[in-house]
Amino acid sequence: MNRMFSSKRIQSPWWLWPLLLCLTTTSQAALPLSVDGQPLPTLAPMLERVLPAVVNVSTVTRIETAEHPLLRDPFFRHFFDIPSRRQSRENSSLGSGIIVDAGRGLVLSNHHVIAKADAIRVTLHDGRTLEATLIGSDPETDVAVLRIPAQDLSALPLADSDRLRVGDFVVAVGNPFGLRQTVTSGIVSGLGRTGLGIEGYENFIQTDAAINPGNSGGPLVNLNGELVGMNTAILAPGGGNIGIGFAIPVNMARAILEQLVEFGAVRRGLFGVAVQDLTDDLSGALGLINRDGALITTVERGSAADEAGLRVGDIILKLNDKAVRGASDLRNQFGLLRVGESVTVDILRDGKPRRLTGRVADPYRHYIPGERLSPVLAGARFGELDTTSGIPAVPVGTVDPESPAWLAGLREGDRLVQVNGQRIGDPRDIAPILRASKGLYSLRIQRGDDLILLSRR
Repeated sequence: MNRMFSSKRIQSPWWLWPLLLCLTTTSQAALPLSVDGQPLPTLAPMLERVLPAVVNVSTVTRIETAEHPLLRDPFFRHFFDIPSRRQSRENSSLGSGIIVDAGRGLVLSNHHVIAKADAIRVTLHDGRTLEATLIGSDPETDVAVLRIPAQDLSALPLADSDRLRVGDFVVAVGNPFGLRQTVTSGIVSGLGRTGLGIEGYENFIQTDAAINPGNSGGPLVNLNGELVGMNTAILAPGGGNIGIGFAIPVNMARAILEQLVEFGAVRRGLFGVAVQDLTDDLSGALGLINRDGALITTVERGSAADEAGLRVGDIILKLNDKAVRGASDLRNQFGLLRVGESVTVDILRDGKPRRLTGRVADPYRHYIPGERLSPVLAGARFGELDTTSGIPAVPVGTVDPESPAWLAGLREGDRLVQVNGQRIGDPRDIAPILRASKGLYSLRIQRGDDLILLSRR
């Protein structure tokens, strides 16, 4: 029998009975409002400011259901007078969100909360339900930004998550299992958690504040009611909360939000280095006291790193005056830099410190502008044919919001497979196809693992 749940009765000495009776009576009474004239501590005043900025995010996704082969036969349908329409079902999901800009109606949430949604609705603290527009999302960091009508909204102030310390008290708010406005508390259990395989860029805050399904996208706040992180995931080997939850630091979320609002996507640049962590053996061989930093193993010829003067064997200690804890940390810092942004790199070379400067390169600098191919594809950039995924396709680079290519449905990261039903072997094939067809009617693209047909009426 599990001793933790043993039903064995423990006999108490007779002289403890009056004390136990007193404790039992006291425990059943209400807590006093004050002790020795001092009010008991409470989070209620802080939460009264926080809760109006926490929203419920619900999504609807329409999925076409599989049909029996006979139902696809037009003669069978005609004989039994079955309407020739596709059958579909709707999936719904629930998550949380954070109003971060009341004036512009901006709501921060997780990408996985709204991924593939056909409709997104936001329910406010006061009960209003509003239709939300997806401004943009970034699967690599699991950040999404929504816009709702900016009427009588309350936003959360943003803290500096770089100032968090292990042991700081934090509070998680969200809608776990559909239970609206649920509050749990805990501490910061760890910082800079990486290598979990949850996202492409990981720099998580770990907390023991209870986080459950439905909390995703909700805020993690400090005791001042300031946003320090966005709740994203839990470690749950048994399916339930075990006190190990993860939140995206607000500094990372803020950097992604700014790019999503400006461009509709995150425009990450290239620096052109491959790095690895410093092991004990490497640190000893190089005469280093600790293992902080990242060792450069490859420098791409002609890259921004090459032009900045970095070499194989250099140890990167700081990027833009921010310490580099290891290879994953450096990757996260590079992932937040914009194309064209200047950087300073503090390195150790042959045991001597040096400072180099460079500029983040555009990964799509060799792509073809869409306006060269057709006016209807202006605003997008197209690369050379790529066959690495098994489906020959033309990769799509940046797509300017509200451009003709954007309105046609193209997004950064798409892979263009067909134009007007014809396969393309080179981006330069697009223009002749459009001229022969006298316009753009359809684009078949690969987006992630899905093949999507974009049709124009």
